[in-house]
Amino acid sequence: MDGNRQASSHSPSRNSPVKNFSLNTASSNPATIKSESSPALKPTVVAASGLSDTGSGTSNVVFATVDPNATTEFQGALIASSGGTTVDELVNLALANNPAIKELAATTQKAAGYRTQVGLYANPIVGYQGQQLADRGTDQHLMFAEQEFATANKMQLNRRVQNEALRAQLQELEAQKLRVATDIQTLYYQALAYQKQLTLIKEFQGLMNKGYELAQLRLKASEGSKIDVLQTKVQRSEIDLVYRQTQARYDAAWREIAAITGVQAMSPTTLVSDFPVPANDMRWDDIAATLVSASPEFAAAQARISQARAELERHGVQAIPNLTVQFGAGTDSGTNSGMMNLQVGAPIPVFNKNQGNIAAARAEYSRTLMESQRIENAIRARLAIVSRDFESSMEAVTAYGTDILPSAQEALALAETAYKSGEMDFIQLLVARRTYFESNLQYVNSQSQLAAAKAKVDGFVLSGSLDAVIDRSGSDSLRSLTFSQQ
Repeated sequence: MDGNRQASSHSPSRNSPVKNFSLNTASSNPATIKSESSPALKPTVVAASGLSDTGSGTSNVVFATVDPNATTEFQGALIASSGGTTVDELVNLALANNPAIKELAATTQKAAGYRTQVGLYANPIVGYQGQQLADRGTDQHLMFAEQEFATANKMQLNRRVQNEALRAQLQELEAQKLRVATDIQTLYYQALAYQKQLTLIKEFQGLMNKGYELAQLRLKASEGSKIDVLQTKVQRSEIDLVYRQTQARYDAAWREIAAITGVQAMSPTTLVSDFPVPANDMRWDDIAATLVSASPEFAAAQARISQARAELERHGVQAIPNLTVQFGAGTDSGTNSGMMNLQVGAPIPVFNKNQGNIAAARAEYSRTLMESQRIENAIRARLAIVSRDFESSMEAVTAYGTDILPSAQEALALAETAYKSGEMDFIQLLVARRTYFESNLQYVNSQSQLAAAKAKVDGFVLSGSLDAVIDRSGSDSLRSLTFSQQ
């Protein structure tokens, strides 16, 4: 491949498959990665300066050094800040510290190293040869140089195979960034929901305290009963229990955020970003097609197909003999004159024609085709689940915001007034209070679920930011195969 490419940001931003669905992380410069055996692909972000190869066996890929213990100034500022935390700040912090991203970055470095190694020529052999040394006056002395020359373009084919492995690893790295960003956003909106619910519960606790005082006053005035006081007390205790449970969920969400970001010292701070408002006219068939065509997960699968195709071509020429050339020059004491020798040899592929590796390469090519189809189907299946969550949450948010909550609030106000004037039974008041309380919590919960579904669509329905990383960076075995034809 030709040309140098500049290092890009580690942000996972891509063109969103949904209108108005954009992830506002750090900007990045798109780079084109051209396959040597397939048309050009255009992933939004690459983690290296490019995939260019000088053709001489040396690689000009430049990677940032991966330091697993590195911290950032932004990390300390976020932990120490008291002005609140936005979702973009947490995403950027996770992208800078998530161990799986650093692990995949290391695999791209390995792949680049292997690509360099498989293109290196064999070292020459230089030596001395002496003959008839015991026969004085007829001894011969010779200096020689020997070199094995790879034929049939084997070294370039080696580099092409490993170049596709590197391209696939870069796409896997981009997919991992999207997984991290999606998981952080999902957890952020969960924690934001718990934060809003805690505020609502506190307000409702104040309402219940006033209701409890009113029930006691009515009991003293012989207008109410002890049952009214006890039922109010029970409902107030239930609200207190919900508060403690919500607080526990809020704290757990922050601990999970700390684990994904790789910053264990993180403490909960006020979340200041609000729930996004997505468009409600989603065309899921179009979104599915966009996700598949632009997904780095699918692009990595396509790179594996190109790698398998290149490896099949490489094994097809393995049996073509290399040439070993030896040239020597020296003196013959018997004739008192100089001498030169030239020797050329090649192995004859009589028994080993690399037929086993060719069969295995064909099978691997077939496997990668099916793997690509599996990934495409998996993307569509995950999107189907997300679309269900999105549509149901959108319906809930709309219903609660325009109908249920206003009605519940009005019903509670009327019930309180009627109860104070003795025109309503206490049980009806309890029902009105409970309905108002649960409707508010469900509204916030629906907003959180809708925001999470939007984040998953923006993130190409990728998740699992701390799942085990599969290292497919390759090896230098093709070089050993090139210079071992026996």
